[in-house]
Amino acid sequence: MSKVINLETVNDYCNRFNQVSQHPLVSVMNLHDLVRNSQHGIEALRFNFYGIFLKQNPDCILKYGRKYYDFQEGTLVFIGPGQIVQIENSDDYTPSGHALLFHPDLLLKTNLGQFISKYSFFSYELSEALHLSQRERQIIIDCLEKIRFELERDIDKHSKELIVSNIELFLRYCSRFYDRQFITRDAVNDGVVYQFKKSLHNYIHSGKARELGCPSVGYFAKEQHLSPNYFGDLIKKETGKSALEIIQAKLIEVAKERIFDPSKTVSEIAYELGFKHPQHFSRLFKNKVGYSPNEYRMMN
Repeated sequence: MSKVINLETVNDYCNRFNQVSQHPLVSVMNLHDLVRNSQHGIEALRFNFYGIFLKQNPDCILKYGRKYYDFQEGTLVFIGPGQIVQIENSDDYTPSGHALLFHPDLLLKTNLGQFISKYSFFSYELSEALHLSQRERQIIIDCLEKIRFELERDIDKHSKELIVSNIELFLRYCSRFYDRQFITRDAVNDGVVYQFKKSLHNYIHSGKARELGCPSVGYFAKEQHLSPNYFGDLIKKETGKSALEIIQAKLIEVAKERIFDPSKTVSEIAYELGFKHPQHFSRLFKNKVGYSPNEYRMMN
């Protein structure tokens, strides 16, 4: 990866493209107006603020981690604080689209500041971007224009509240559109759920649990080349249960079967299921079943 350029503020990003931020903590930009202020076609940028990019041409290539992603028209990508993105543009590349940048400090003492973490798409991989329909794209642009309107007028006592409220409205629409995307990709999603449950079964029964530890959401997300947040949201949308709930239910199901084997101690069962400490297994079992493993064994 190229040398990482640390962007602490919204204005740091604007300065790289010879732009002036409309506000110290938030800016809406027309990407067509950007003038590159670097000598190289590849940059690795660490964002220490939130960035949302609506790309309307396919010529920009981003690299996140080890993956490249070519933008399709009408693609919305979310970047959260701390993420590093490698941007690769050709010399004759002319960007097209819009960007919304806002710093976490903008959200201090606001309702959105308390709940920004629920918008888990800020931790998705770039390849898990939101693909908008033409109508959805227009709604997104309308939201951006409302924020731009507030930024371009004189600041008054209503400015911050209206700007943050419109950002929150923007993010709520994005949540709705992601729900639509999960639904319209049912065939793909069914395959993810099926593979997850199959892999979970094999993980426990093949001895991997004893070797590698309790199954984790991150393990199965990585196995399917998805970010943990996207994987978790997809599983929740498709099954109504979180990936962790499915994992724990499977552990309890197998534990109940093995408890009936009098040759196994509770500790042995715990180690087989990947628990480093038997008391952690006993605590989970009692929480889910209502009885400790030994009590359950005596009852049956």
